Amino acid sequence: MGVIEVFISSVKRKVLKLSQGLELVDFSLGLPYTWVVVRDNDGKPALGVAMTLPEEIGRYDNPIEDVTLKGLIERADSLSAIERTLGLAAMNAVCQYHLSLDNAELKDIVEIVPEDAERIAVIGNIGPVVEVLRAKGRNVYVFERNPKLCTKDTLSDALEYVLLPEMDTVIASATSLVNGTFDILVDRAKKAGTFILVGPTGGLLPEFFKNTGVTHVASMKAVGINRAITALKLGSFKRFEEACVKYIYYVESIIEHL
Repeated sequence: MGVIEVFISSVKRKVLKLSQGLELVDFSLGLPYTWVVVRDNDGKPALGVAMTLPEEIGRYDNPIEDVTLKGLIERADSLSAIERTLGLAAMNAVCQYHLSLDNAELKDIVEIVPEDAERIAVIGNIGPVVEVLRAKGRNVYVFERNPKLCTKDTLSDALEYVLLPEMDTVIASATSLVNGTFDILVDRAKKAGTFILVGPTGGLLPEFFKNTGVTHVASMKAVGINRAITALKLGSFKRFEEACVKYIYYVESIIEHL
């Protein structure tokens, strides 16, 4: 195993400490999300997910031998896309167990995009967000890696390196935590006053993003665990979404250990 992400590697150590007292209940590598369920000694469960990126998965010859919660978390910075996805889902499950929504904002992502933002980068073709912003006449640059999601209006993700330093607002899919690009994004987007990490894959504790450049974490918390798991088994994002609560946290206002 090789370390590919400084951020994920540092967070992994923190999550391992938080995982004490929790056990692995179930997991699956699936579409659209890989998922992991954990629970405490009293049976309280929590669900973590990470988007599965088929285009990132190649030949896999070394199955994880230590199929425990600790074993999965340890693989979060693996060079294997399968291990990395399972590892992040496991870390998200632990973090979702500890995450409170008491101080979260329950609003739409586009509501926190600054009105004076002149150049908005959307990392990953997040259709609904892009449509709303463009309908409002906003200047949006959409970057996409997956050929299936590319359109005539999207840019290659290779251009992120060139254009991100010019952006004042960035909305980035949390799949950047899976494909190894997160550290590059925050480094190139240092001038952005607003950096919103978006999606269920970003289920880590918001406090972990302090001092990274991320200003907001917009994710989902499963409140109907059984319904959410059934939806994931059926490959239905819509049904999964219906079993969750969307939340937004402003990173700099986070109190440690939510």
